[in-house]
Amino acid sequence: MAAIKLGKDGNVSAEFLNKHQSFLGRRSQGPIRVLFLGDSITDFWRWPGPNGGKEIWDRRYAMLDAANFGMSGDRTQHVLWRIANGELDGIHPQVVVLLIGANNLAYPLDEIERGQKKIIDQIHQKLPDTKLLLMGVFPRGGDPQSVAMDAKMEMTVAAMREKIKADNQFLAGLGDGDKTRFLDVGDKFLDSDGKIPTDIMPDGLHLDARGYQIWADAMQPLLDEMLK
Repeated sequence: MAAIKLGKDGNVSAEFLNKHQSFLGRRSQGPIRVLFLGDSITDFWRWPGPNGGKEIWDRRYAMLDAANFGMSGDRTQHVLWRIANGELDGIHPQVVVLLIGANNLAYPLDEIERGQKKIIDQIHQKLPDTKLLLMGVFPRGGDPQSVAMDAKMEMTVAAMREKIKADNQFLAGLGDGDKTRFLDVGDKFLDSDGKIPTDIMPDGLHLDARGYQIWADAMQPLLDEMLK
């Protein structure tokens, strides 16, 4: 179900609304050939320097008239609210790159899947001529052998990884080889022990510049194919 984002004080998040308005404004600033839609992992393509992906974005995607509609902290319900409030109206991208679900991991799996499926349905409904590159949810938590609980998700790293695996199996089943193409690049972020190196995800969740390079390289062949 679509929901507006609230701040810690229980009121509507001004940051959420301001960024939403900036996305609405982007629609009139020129064509959008590739649209990235998601949460903070997508949002931080904007960050310059070693902690973000801006330099890679400028090299890879600026020439594609790409737009970044990623918003930090978003869950599936927030993306649905943004779609319902105009972010996909009046644009005609060739490809939407969707990565969403990491912030919903504390929810029951069927709720996560319903939210993701609703977003996918809305994208196809509002953008019938657009192809969807559906990314698998990235791995989370540095060490799968850790017994510590993730404070936000209230589960161990191993439990989170298993939930992500199950969710990605669901998402893979939504790929049709044509209008929706599924891509899971999660293993690219892991070492041989299943750990996430800190020079890829310093906090076990958000990518740094090396992580964004890995994502870009792994995604490029399929993105090129979808843009033909």
